[in-house]
Amino acid sequence: MDQKVLVLNGDYTAITLCSVQKAFVLLFLDKAEMIAKSDHGVLRTISHAYPKPSIIRLQRYVRVPYKGIALSRHNIMKRDHFECQYCGSTKNLTLDHVLPRSRGGESSWTNLLTACARCNHAKGHRTPPEAGLTIRQVPKKPTLSGFLRLSAGTIDQNWHPYLTN
Repeated sequence: MDQKVLVLNGDYTAITLCSVQKAFVLLFLDKAEMIAKSDHGVLRTISHAYPKPSIIRLQRYVRVPYKGIALSRHNIMKRDHFECQYCGSTKNLTLDHVLPRSRGGESSWTNLLTACARCNHAKGHRTPPEAGLTIRQVPKKPTLSGFLRLSAGTIDQNWHPYLTN
């Protein structure tokens, strides 16, 4: 039951992921409708078996004030797949400013990336080219649909039309 369910707004735009239990409650209370069923089992009660949802759509449009994805250590590491963007290591991870703060670099999606302690120390107060390092993936702000893909772990095939961006 640790599977995720894609939640669509009334206009069929993806807004979040939720647990199968939460999705079932929304369906049971008629606050949502099932768009796609999961291929992985059913939900059983004493007298009934219900298909497990994969995608649900809220019956009413919910105005969601989009503030963007929060800039946090965990979200940056998630974006970078929890690996050093210089050498690919997954141990002793830290955050690194591409343009060092000592040179006016700010903490933003485009200036922060995941680096192992060894690479971060070797880079010091220099830019990656000055330190002889190459960045594997240029840091950028993730989109909501891209971030939902990262958060889900495994993606149900039914989700692809709704997570394009």
